[in-house]
Amino acid sequence: MNPLLDTLEASSRRSETPCGAGRVVWHEWGEGKPLVLLHGGAGSWRHWARNIPFLSRSRRVLAPDTPGLGESDLPPADTDLWGLAGILADGIAAQTGPGASFDLVGFSFGAVISSHIAARAPRGLERVVLTGPGALGLPREATPLTSVRSRVGPDRVAAHRANLASLMLADPATIDELAVEIQAWNSDRARYRSRNIVSDAAVRDVLPSIRVPVHAIFGERDAVAYPHVNERVDLIRSLCPGADVRVIPKAGHWVSYEAADIFNATLADMLGLEAGAPLKVG
Repeated sequence: MNPLLDTLEASSRRSETPCGAGRVVWHEWGEGKPLVLLHGGAGSWRHWARNIPFLSRSRRVLAPDTPGLGESDLPPADTDLWGLAGILADGIAAQTGPGASFDLVGFSFGAVISSHIAARAPRGLERVVLTGPGALGLPREATPLTSVRSRVGPDRVAAHRANLASLMLADPATIDELAVEIQAWNSDRARYRSRNIVSDAAVRDVLPSIRVPVHAIFGERDAVAYPHVNERVDLIRSLCPGADVRVIPKAGHWVSYEAADIFNATLADMLGLEAGAPLKVG
């Protein structure tokens, strides 16, 4: 395992909340006001590997594996998007305590879930940040992916690299060994197809009902949004007056990884984070 992932795993506090008859697995780091991070589709908390050390300096970072992904069990049969949001909203309440103040940050599919959690108006939610959100009812270019299921050895690694290049990271030079390891680990444990429950306008339809500040971060070269990023920025600002929406130059869909330093500084500014003692890594 990569030293960063090994350190994050070893330093985390692991817990569980209900998911039907199964459980949602959570990892957390740091102390202070809770900050909940929801990862992307076919992912796990590892999507946030390059952000947790920074964010946990001043906040209690809570990162679940969403149902059917990573270490968490599948949701009950026929669970829809609202049901999935409910499972995680109940988990947040259990982890933070009823009515405790918290912020919510979601990436990609996690942004879709975050928008629906926010629309449920949970007590204590102060703001939500959507990172690379899709489902805005706007045009999207095709992002062909390579099947890895029947591949082994170097051929499987090559397929993971191809998928990272097609969907996740804009600059091939950023497809390093850590990115490939995270992609492979997540892919091997993905048992849930998020596309089956997300409509093309799932986020757009709920944004007007959210009563807390909504912010958003896009990579300029996000494969889900490019070349229509500005349309997404304008739409979010029109539906959520006062929204702070920023675009990080040259970065792709997985902007929190590809441009981690800029992303961390941008998110810190949005959340009003204060610097604290860094988590020791490596």
